[in-house]
This record gives sequence, structure tokens and C-alpha cells, in this order.
Amino acid sequence: MTRKTGETIEAAATPAADHPPRAADRIRRTARELFYREGIRAVGVDEIVARAGVTKPSLYRSFSSKDELAASYLRDYEGEFWGRFDAAVAAHPGDPRAQLHEFFARLAGRATRSGYRGCGLTNAAVEYPEAGHPARAVAEAHKRALRDRLTGMAKAMAAREPEVLADGLLLLLEGAYASGQLFGPDGPARSVAIAADRLIAASLPPKKRRRATSLKRRSVRG
Repeated sequence: MTRKTGETIEAAATPAADHPPRAADRIRRTARELFYREGIRAVGVDEIVARAGVTKPSLYRSFSSKDELAASYLRDYEGEFWGRFDAAVAAHPGDPRAQLHEFFARLAGRATRSGYRGCGLTNAAVEYPEAGHPARAVAEAHKRALRDRLTGMAKAMAAREPEVLADGLLLLLEGAYASGQLFGPDGPARSVAIAADRLIAASLPPKKRRRATSLKRRSVRG
């Protein structure tokens, strides 16, 4: 049985109940759970195949190495991230400030749950400092894409210095990933949406500032 953690394992990674999961699917699902909870380096191939109920040759038929399995896990994780991000965007069409508030409010909810382990992509970048490692390559590409996306949203809000605002928002995001693991429900991650909104307000020219949305510290299911 998959253990619940602060990050939801997407339903897309779980095969339909009336079709037995393929070995590759079981491996990916098991790796997703173990790598996120315990770290990639801490989990060996033997543990993955034992938990997944497959053989080691089955794993190597689907993934050329543990490094490639780690990269596959991170690509799946990245898909989950963009699913959450795009859901926040879709909730407020044409309003990047409200979109960002929605995203950060949902993050505050996840980052203050029991079992939260931060961002799998950030964690992988810390575990694999060497340039060119497959896992690090996925993590770096994702963070660059996210920075670009935040910069585009800052420009859409007519921020005075959109790149600076985007960098500030990214730093808040990464801080919530780390502090959520350290402090739990009462930690600074609970205030990340408030901090993001105030940073945005301070970055807009006076004529573009709107009455700030009333923000409350809340746990939003994301």
C-alpha cells in the first residue's frame, strides 16, 4: 500500500484497477514513493524491486540504470508540479496576481502537512551536485523553466523590475520547500502566500496597485 505523504502521488501513475500494473509502472510508482520520502541515493535497486514485486532484470529492461530511473522519477514529478501550477492558473484566467496567490496558498497547505519532504526536484539537485548527472539535468531544466514562467507572469503584472520580482517569488518558493520540512504546521511556510502577495504589491507601480486581496493563513488542499 502506498504511504500518504505531503506530496500527492498523481492518479495517472496508478494503473486502472481492472488492469494489472505492468512491471515498469510498478517500478516507477515504487521509486516515486521511496525516492521522495527517503532520497534517491538512500534507496537501492534491491529495495525498489523487492517493494515493487518485480525482478532486477525487469527493472533494467525498462531503465538502463538507477540514474535513468531517478531521471524518470523526476520527469514524472515535474509533470505533477506543472499540473498543480497550471490548475492555479486556470482558476483565475487573465489574472496573474490571483493565479500566483492561488498557487502559493495551495503550497502553504501542502508544505505544512505531516510527511512533507519539500520539492523532489530541489532535493535531487542537492543530492547530485555534479553537472551532467541525469537527475540534476532534469532538476536544473525545470527550475530554469519555472523562473522563466514567473518572469513572464511578473511582466504581465507590469512589475517595475519583473526579473527581480520573479527571483523573489522563486526564493520564497524554495524557502517554503525547505522550511516545511523543518517546522511543520506552525512554520513560516504557512505564510508564504501572504509574503508573496506583499512582495508583488511592493513591486508594482502605484497606478497598477489594486486593493490587496484579503489573505488569511490557511491550509489549502492542493
